Amino acid sequence: MDVTTGVMEPSFLKVFPGSLAVHQSQQEEDIAPGEKRKYISPSCRNDPKLEALQTFLIDWINTTLKHEHIVVRSLEQDLYDGLVLHHLLENLGSVTLEVEKIALTEKKQWLKLTIILETVRQLLHLEENELKWSVDAIFKKDLLSTLHLLVAIAEHFQPDLAIPPNVTVDIMNVEYTAHGLKTENAVEFMTKNRETEESSFNAEIFDELLKRAPEKLDAVKEVLLKFVNKHVGKLGLSVNDVDSQFADGVILLLLIGQLQGYFLNLGDFFLNPSSVSEMVHNVNLAVELLIDEGLLDTPINPEDVVNRDLNATLLILYCLFSRHKTKGT
Repeated sequence: MDVTTGVMEPSFLKVFPGSLAVHQSQQEEDIAPGEKRKYISPSCRNDPKLEALQTFLIDWINTTLKHEHIVVRSLEQDLYDGLVLHHLLENLGSVTLEVEKIALTEKKQWLKLTIILETVRQLLHLEENELKWSVDAIFKKDLLSTLHLLVAIAEHFQPDLAIPPNVTVDIMNVEYTAHGLKTENAVEFMTKNRETEESSFNAEIFDELLKRAPEKLDAVKEVLLKFVNKHVGKLGLSVNDVDSQFADGVILLLLIGQLQGYFLNLGDFFLNPSSVSEMVHNVNLAVELLIDEGLLDTPINPEDVVNRDLNATLLILYCLFSRHKTKGT
């Protein structure tokens, strides 16, 4: 970046999948004992939806800051020091930040970024435990955290902005344990599915209902059971216990297939799961299918369903019910 003009110079390293994998490997080597981090899976880096989101955010920033002659070409490379975020907040939020316009040393850049992200937290009215980014992650050029931060800023200041909807990423949760690096895979939401915002809102109402009116739980179960049996009954199946019969994911997958009108390859899931890991595989597949089809816009931990967490199970069923309650009537 040319500090005299404020114009970002082109990145020296062109981003290729191989270089991303190397960069991620180096990040993992920096993990301290007992520390936990999460990264975008290398296999997800070339996902068209993820690339479209990055392109959209870059164009949005460049359009917003065009009059200041700031040009961003790489989100993680050009935003880590706080300069672009500084100008972005001043333009979008009409706020004055008591920080240096240009911080040249790492120490000053870190301090500047800390002040900026604390300002973002206050402007967005978020608690610390609600943040999906951190000073450390942004400063280390972590793409996942940078994307979460920019999406949150964009949605807050420009709620009508046409952000690419329904973008999810495969992530790796990495932890440095006494036995070495432990890695777990998961799916994380980046942007909302605008087509299912109503379903998501209904899901929130449903969740609130269970908290505030537990006496109505039996009635909710009865409605959902009737809905489920109307469709799985065509396969010769019957469900009479919401609490337990969805824990292995089998009926859930068959129900999704019936409602969505496709056949699930028997090689993709365990029809007769014999272990917890096989059950988790089934439920995780069900959750991924719901996300891909735009039916689920609320994070669900597959292990919660396997462990018979009633709220998680009912929420999945309710999302299906909201979309397909008139199917077959």
